[in-house]
Amino acid sequence: MTATHRVDDGPADHAARVLPQLDTVDRAAARPDDEQPFAELGLKDDEYARIREILGRRPTTAELAMYSVMWSEHCSYKSSKVHLRRFGDLPPSDALLVGIGENAGVVDVGDGYAVTFKVESHNHPSYVEPYQGAATGVGGIVRDILTMGARPIAVMDSLRFGRADAPDTARVLPGVVAGVGGYGNCLGLPNIGGELLFDDCYAGNPLVNALCVGVMRHEDVRLAKAEGVGNKVVLFGARTGGDGIGGVSVLASETFDAEGPAKRPAVQVGDPFTEKLLIEACLEIVAADLVTGIQDLGGAGLSCATSELASAGTGGMHVDLDAVPLRDSTLTPAEILMSESQERMCAIVEPDKVDAFLAVCRRWDVLAAVIGEVTDGDRLTVDWHGERIVDVPPRTVAHEGPVYERPMSRPADLDALQADDPSRLPAPAGPDELRAAWLAVVSSPDGADKSWVTEQYDRYVRGNTVLAQPEDAGVVRIDEDSHRGIALALDGNARFARLDPYTGAQLNLSEAYRNVAVSGAVPLAVTNCLNFGSPEEPEVMWQFAEAVRGLADGCRELGLPVTGGNVSLYNQTGDVPINPPPVIGVLGVHADVRRRVPTGWRADGESVLLLGETRGELGGSAWAAVVHGHLGGRPPVLDLGAERALGELMVTLAADGLVSSAHDLADGGLAQALTESALRYGVGATLALPGDPFTALFSESVARAVVTTADAAAVRAAAERVGVPVTELGTTGGPALALGDLELSLEELRAAWSATLPALFGSPAVAVGTVPAGTVPTS
Repeated sequence: MTATHRVDDGPADHAARVLPQLDTVDRAAARPDDEQPFAELGLKDDEYARIREILGRRPTTAELAMYSVMWSEHCSYKSSKVHLRRFGDLPPSDALLVGIGENAGVVDVGDGYAVTFKVESHNHPSYVEPYQGAATGVGGIVRDILTMGARPIAVMDSLRFGRADAPDTARVLPGVVAGVGGYGNCLGLPNIGGELLFDDCYAGNPLVNALCVGVMRHEDVRLAKAEGVGNKVVLFGARTGGDGIGGVSVLASETFDAEGPAKRPAVQVGDPFTEKLLIEACLEIVAADLVTGIQDLGGAGLSCATSELASAGTGGMHVDLDAVPLRDSTLTPAEILMSESQERMCAIVEPDKVDAFLAVCRRWDVLAAVIGEVTDGDRLTVDWHGERIVDVPPRTVAHEGPVYERPMSRPADLDALQADDPSRLPAPAGPDELRAAWLAVVSSPDGADKSWVTEQYDRYVRGNTVLAQPEDAGVVRIDEDSHRGIALALDGNARFARLDPYTGAQLNLSEAYRNVAVSGAVPLAVTNCLNFGSPEEPEVMWQFAEAVRGLADGCRELGLPVTGGNVSLYNQTGDVPINPPPVIGVLGVHADVRRRVPTGWRADGESVLLLGETRGELGGSAWAAVVHGHLGGRPPVLDLGAERALGELMVTLAADGLVSSAHDLADGGLAQALTESALRYGVGATLALPGDPFTALFSESVARAVVTTADAAAVRAAAERVGVPVTELGTTGGPALALGDLELSLEELRAAWSATLPALFGSPAVAVGTVPAGTVPTS
């Protein structure tokens, strides 16, 4: 046995050995000068001094652990909170039922249904251990949705890795994809869409953002708060072990240097089968009205769940750690509080409902234990073997941590970057050069077919998926009688945000809005995952502040509430921050999903129309990046008024059945959209490009879509009523995309578009739903 393994000599022997040295509240008061490893736990000198001031003494070891994880960047939002307040200042929305501050936002989608959705990051754990890092990211966001009282119905993911042909990408990407698919598939949740993108800046810091959406009736909404003196605190789900101690709360609050992170706790280990039982037990518990409050255990584990529940309630809380079911009886009290073991939840239950609560858990084979109760007063206290080891005001742990107004400065290289316009780059001239550029863009790792990934995901489990990847938006039916449904899109262009974070955030919002709208849905609400570098760097903090300001202003103009989201900072390797993608999720509503609009062309003889205005906008474009390795200039001009008009038009066209397909124009411009529309069902087209062919094919102007219709006159009339320009491109049919002298056969296009990822990564190495050997860390 190696020195890293601890001998489990039984709970009694362990307690006997630890108790004489146990750092109790009385001991902390009596020995104020004992040195404590606060810096190693991520606390600054002034933060440690503030904890001592709050308590009137030094903290116990267990209290220090609680404050350190809850005051980490990941849990406290201490660098971002001052900027995120902009979202709370947005005008009220009739659709918003629960807003920022809960585990996830909730919106009214009609007919008495409420939908909750949220996106979160699991970036750093996924670099350390790709499979488990990604899998537990999915598990965590699913539990956030579950705590609101909703049944999770679908997931999505936004993934970014280093250069596609880099050796470390080959290590990280397959494990992440297998982790996302394996966990979600085992839960029986369809993965309905997302992103997969590559750039050198993510080589040592991949981005793994996971979204989950759930549905419930209005009356089933639950909140995370502990109320009612004498109500019991019940911990249920998996046992608590040593995996993930300080995991995401530490890993997500520091950078990776050249030799890896300074602190590498074990990444959390997921068990989707336990989570599936937990889901069903929770839904039955909510349906039977057996809880007054509920909270999942994710980042910071029991420290987070108990302090947040108590802080949001009207009283205090007492917890007895002896009642916590353990996998490892040698865990110290601080480790029990910090453990981020997965598949655990905490509920507040009235005493006369405890037996019924426990009976439901037994029926689903879910372990449950009463570990404490809600108390009078304003203290959170924790005992271990009869000794008081925590006595703190819970709000100081959960909600009154440090708040920083970090220094900010505009990046020194930004003026030169914006001045480096792609207009200076050699542009293709003539059919042969245009063909080469077209094939290069659609066969690039960013533009290529993503089936290598999506075929590892079950997109249609549960039987209510209406549209899924490679469609512009995922669409799910929520009522089988009325056919009411929702649409979701997840978008984040990092190139635009690097060139102009204010406009870039709004462009990402407009793309997600457009993707939902082209499916025929009415956009309703926004979630976000803001991935940036170190907040201790003024230039990064400026980028972040500008992106938040841009997103808030964009949501105000579009009339969309921000329901919540996630901030992920310290995304950089050494002193090189990532190109920051503010990943934006937009939720829309379909009154009848049978009227949804797919992206692909199915029939010959239909008119192909371009909606919207095309300008010569190539700053941050896929063409510049792929063909010339260039990032510079300014991103496309934002026009949220045009975006809203296009959205209104698409909803009308879908409701009236006037279009058979619709595809938004974004990365790769018209060339990418035509390729994907034609290859979806193998239908070509004969087209004529307006104006300069290069601009027409590769511009990334906003508020545009390609549609097909059997009634072009009706579409034109509808577009004219809302002021959307229409350009007739041609007619569907044939085995090629024929644009005068420029012709690409569908066979040639498919060969280029579909070969890239398999050539880089081979066949999927991991069977879907299995855990690859060697990926489960021992605790």
